[in-house]
Amino acid sequence: QLQASGGGLVQAGGSLRLSCAASGSIFAIGSMGWFRRYPGKQRELVASIPTGATILYADSVKGRFTVSRDNTKNTVYLQMHNLKPEDTAVYYCHGYIQVAANGYYNNFFGQGTLVTVSS
Repeated sequence: QLQASGGGLVQAGGSLRLSCAASGSIFAIGSMGWFRRYPGKQRELVASIPTGATILYADSVKGRFTVSRDNTKNTVYLQMHNLKPEDTAVYYCHGYIQVAANGYYNNFFGQGTLVTVSS
């Protein structure tokens, strides 16, 4: 349902752009965004872009990361600049998706893409 791409290895101070496209049975999409998980920890919010509301960022990424979405493509992006070793994690895209006209919204996560920042 959600397919992420764009992870990889980058040096500290570098940039990466993650993309995630939602596909399949989609009637409507609410918020989209990105989470990340460190080894042995729970997923944490990185950035969320709702429809018609304020974009949210984790304090640790404010000023460095920018989330955006293209509703015509059901795609969410995460542009990451000035990457730090502590940004190393598996990044998961998220979509709050209504799969049918009379259905509820549910949370969907992509398969995860690894971002590694070397010092």
